[in-house]
Amino acid sequence: MQVPPVFIDIAIEDQTQELRAYLKSLGAEISEERSPKGIEDDLHKIIGVCDTCFKEGNEAEVELVLNDIVSIMVLVSPERAENIILAFCEKLTKSHHQKLGEVCLRALWLLYQSLDERSPMRYPVYYHLLLIAKQTDQIKSIFQDVESLKEQFKHCPLSNEELQKLYRLLHEVLLKSNQSEQAAKVMIELLGTYTDKTASHARDDAIRCITSAIADPNTFLLDPLLSLKPVHILKGQLIHDLLNIFVSENLTAYLKFYNEHKEFVTNQGLSHELNIRKIRLLSFMQLAEITPEISFEAVEKELQIKMDEVEAFIIEVLKTKLVTARMDQLAKKVYVSSTMHRTFGRTQWQQLRNVLQAWKNNLSGVQEGMKSVNAAQVELMQQQAQPV
Repeated sequence: MQVPPVFIDIAIEDQTQELRAYLKSLGAEISEERSPKGIEDDLHKIIGVCDTCFKEGNEAEVELVLNDIVSIMVLVSPERAENIILAFCEKLTKSHHQKLGEVCLRALWLLYQSLDERSPMRYPVYYHLLLIAKQTDQIKSIFQDVESLKEQFKHCPLSNEELQKLYRLLHEVLLKSNQSEQAAKVMIELLGTYTDKTASHARDDAIRCITSAIADPNTFLLDPLLSLKPVHILKGQLIHDLLNIFVSENLTAYLKFYNEHKEFVTNQGLSHELNIRKIRLLSFMQLAEITPEISFEAVEKELQIKMDEVEAFIIEVLKTKLVTARMDQLAKKVYVSSTMHRTFGRTQWQQLRNVLQAWKNNLSGVQEGMKSVNAAQVELMQQQAQPV
């Protein structure tokens, strides 16, 4: 987010007095006189009534007032600014008018950028930025990806408790903004903050992670979740059984689970219809791993769809780019070139090793062939150079 810098070429005391006078003219309950207690008290009183300017609905005026407050606030010594910053964050989060949400977001982002990289106040400011972004659907303005977020806090590391609180909120905001892939990454980061000793306290987060991954139409590789300690703690419970189905089993296994635990699936907020769509795609991937040539009849039987729906289903699979294949409608077959593996264990590592070994052998063969060609050319040149 680009926020214009604020440069006001007057004394801080005069700035606060002008803000007081302006807000009073709008009907705020504040005197025009500066506080004898100093600039911090002035800021507290100004922040307390700054939302008065929201009633006018003039974005430019509101932004000018908020940026003016920020420009004064960042000049207060860090040890005395904490309560002022928190008051400003809470005021913008709770009091902003819906139409002025982006203005509030920009003002708070300006404050965030103005703070020293080592300032512990960057955390609460960013947390409130997320709250406003959730209300205004502007998460893209302040969040790029998990790696960038970590970079922002590298000079002022957060505690596990702070990280967990931040990741939970970020996950909610991303889901609300339909950024399910980023939300899934954030949830995995959240679960990664738990240790062996605290994993048992992460039950709700682990369940939320599993259900989010299953519900996300763009997440197909669920195997990594099984290695997370909080997820491992759930082993033996229904949610873990359901995850295992989406990791490595097929449509038949899911339908059996659903018929036995319909209420459980519904209570997790999962859609049975969407679950079927995903498990069919995953089942086809599993089928493609086994055989490079799949008949329409096999697709019909394995995925329990009608013959006249097979072509449309295969086209849907190809659109996901999970499988690279060619469909032959006349022969009623699918010829698979490659497929993403649902799990990546010892078998897949062995397959990769074999592929790399074959590639290495082919390169060695090419290298030897080039040496032979080069030797033949040298010999030919030497023969041509000899006098007749």
